[in-house]
Amino acid sequence: MSGGRGRPGYHILSIHWPIIRSLLASPTRIAIVDERRSYRAIEIVVAALHAASAIGRVCESRTVGVMVPTSGAFPIAALAGWMLGKVVVPLNYLLKQEELQYVIDDCGCDTVVSAGVLLDHLGYEPRVKNLLKMEEMSFKGVPEVRWPASAEDEDLAVLLYTSGTSGKPKGVMLSHGNVSSNIRQIIDWVDFGPPDTLLGVLPQFHSFGMTVLTLLPLWASIRVVFAARFVPQRIVKLIREHRPTVLVAIPSMYAALLHSKDAVADDFKSLRYVVSGGEPLPQAVFEKFRERFNITINEGYGLTETSPVTNWCRPSEWRARSVGRPITDVIEKIIDMNTGRELPPGEDGEVWIGGPNVMQGYYKLPQETARVLTPERFLRTGDMGRLDEDGHLYITGRIKEMLIIGGENVFPREIEEVLNAHASVKDSGVVGKSHDLRGEQPVAFVELKEGEVFDEKALLAWCRGRLAGYKVPDEIRVLDALPRNATGKVMRRELKKLVIAM
Repeated sequence: MSGGRGRPGYHILSIHWPIIRSLLASPTRIAIVDERRSYRAIEIVVAALHAASAIGRVCESRTVGVMVPTSGAFPIAALAGWMLGKVVVPLNYLLKQEELQYVIDDCGCDTVVSAGVLLDHLGYEPRVKNLLKMEEMSFKGVPEVRWPASAEDEDLAVLLYTSGTSGKPKGVMLSHGNVSSNIRQIIDWVDFGPPDTLLGVLPQFHSFGMTVLTLLPLWASIRVVFAARFVPQRIVKLIREHRPTVLVAIPSMYAALLHSKDAVADDFKSLRYVVSGGEPLPQAVFEKFRERFNITINEGYGLTETSPVTNWCRPSEWRARSVGRPITDVIEKIIDMNTGRELPPGEDGEVWIGGPNVMQGYYKLPQETARVLTPERFLRTGDMGRLDEDGHLYITGRIKEMLIIGGENVFPREIEEVLNAHASVKDSGVVGKSHDLRGEQPVAFVELKEGEVFDEKALLAWCRGRLAGYKVPDEIRVLDALPRNATGKVMRRELKKLVIAM
């Protein structure tokens, strides 16, 4: 399969060559700032050459794992892997130990590049033939001179494992053409360039963190400031200090920033792009952010399987609840799940996506791949949505999370939006439980704001006043903290387990 389908002559040798050229074009500029140090552009290239020598001496597998805290260490290790012609596997260190080990074994890597401080924090070391700690590598002196490997568009560059909603993690195969195309698509769509400074707050094993917050800045000569952990007060301090122009985060992070008591509107004045992705942005968070900080958060959309960005709502095109129009070279269709026909604007169906950034498939899972990739290489996203007359996309919810209540389709997000608007609720999650007559009934779980008291009757009354009767939760339960994944998204499958145990 080819990942290099795009404009005529749209051919890319690799991810790393344009990045190396960009770094060497302005060698003395500060390219990266993290919590330990800053890196000049030339220092990144030299460090990657040193790391390539260390990896190359021991790594015999096609893949190499990278497991480091969000920092300048990740692009150095990734560039080193690509220089050697390896497939880079960003490892999610927030997985449970057995899940992480499954990923390492599944991708067949014999070498993992990590950091002692992270391993100490985890309290264990993964089982792998070669465990290289970056602080033990030598970065002094002149590195071994090597000609970085080249790659064709369709050559595999990255294996990004997604946990999905059930089962074992799946390796998403992204080619050099996939990721490089997506970087070019984003730059073309939002006009990023050297005057910009980007604040990197998502983990680099996450597709948005890797492509948008790590590789894109290096490619486009944008300075990037990394935060190893998302601590609201620390993020506000970094914004004050570095005056970034771009902030890309997930909804739970914007919600957390609202709890930063000393943050004021002036802190955010430097930002020209404030983008939310990863999951739908709650309306309550959007409104409070706009009211308090005079900032309009624009939503974007994408999946690991699309490298990841497919839609980006530019500030001049903002529309309520829209994730924007498809970016350059992305084609989107809304398909009726029952008939398979393409639906006109305004009608809800499954979102299908085509373009040069669509993945090659799932690693060693041909049947899973065939289920989501059509013969024409459109990705069946599993998301419900609709397009308006101008091509703006609106996401309704995940098909597999949809509840069928008395024959009516109900998406958890609609109920969650109502609950989240209540003064006592910090966040919520809704799942279904089986019912003999109605098929399913919604059950809600809430996490309360600090100092608030749980009152199920009051919350149910709140819902009855704002939802159709069949959408009102059968019951509401309170949790000290909702279960979340590595990027802060509420894990409904964990809530489902609680319902089953009830």
